[in-house]
Amino acid sequence: MTHDDQAFDDILQQAEQLGPLPMAVAHPCSREALMGAVESADHGIARPILIAPQVKLKKLAEELGVDLTRFETIDVPHSHAAAEQAVALVRDGYADILMKGSLHTDEFMTEVTARSSGIRTERRISHVFIMKVESYPRYLFITDAAINIEPDLTAKRDICQNAIDLCHALGIARPKVAILSAVETINPEMRSTIDAAALCKMADRGQITGAILDGPLAFDNAISREAAATKGIVSPVAGDPDILLVPDLESGNMLAKQLSYLAAAASAGIVMGARVPIVLTSRADDSNGRLASTAVANLLAHGKQRRESLA
Repeated sequence: MTHDDQAFDDILQQAEQLGPLPMAVAHPCSREALMGAVESADHGIARPILIAPQVKLKKLAEELGVDLTRFETIDVPHSHAAAEQAVALVRDGYADILMKGSLHTDEFMTEVTARSSGIRTERRISHVFIMKVESYPRYLFITDAAINIEPDLTAKRDICQNAIDLCHALGIARPKVAILSAVETINPEMRSTIDAAALCKMADRGQITGAILDGPLAFDNAISREAAATKGIVSPVAGDPDILLVPDLESGNMLAKQLSYLAAAASAGIVMGARVPIVLTSRADDSNGRLASTAVANLLAHGKQRRESLA
């Protein structure tokens, strides 16, 4: 998978200007996970706290020529304990960003969402892919392709608002949301079309704020003005979306991975809706993707601090 090094330069530069924030890294025991954390420190966007079995971490650091004395490290027996400890640091206000290392997403998210010890808010937690595709003039935000398997309408409302909030943090004042389905007309037998229509009405009534929504839209009508015009679709979003809201995890995951592997799109990934932004990339992602994701998390966390200082 190729990643354009310049793809997220504007976001990275903004984060560098804002300065580093403490970031709890759960189990950075693969090359990509450790180098993602190290590079975020090198770029001055995070102060990683590395939580892992020390023997394993030291061995990896030696292989990669990483000087661990630069970082705060916390010794834990295994990956599950690493996730638990990383979440605890965030809960205690010791870290402003959380990063998943080389452990399984399920294992990591179980700790994040734990009822008594996790870092949930009243908002549903969801994932957003930020993708830079050569053939599209700006970032595409795809959600949710990693956490919510078959979200109902209430969950989709939160998924949508989370992505809108992320766009706002990145300076997109009124993002356009295309709510995807296979067709652009309402079909009672296709739940995604009913949900799309309901979400648009929720936006009209102020239950979703800060964006322009339209749907259902098939992918071609969402992304191409010509395709929309051919079908006679009059829409403020068609051909010009920022956010693609997918019907379910499977369709979203396929869409994001197709863009990565067939269109050589660069991608970053962030989890919204928890107490702090969470850097959640695939274990196959390279350190560039992790660095871009951390830069996005930095902007979100700084924005949260600004809001709290004004409150």
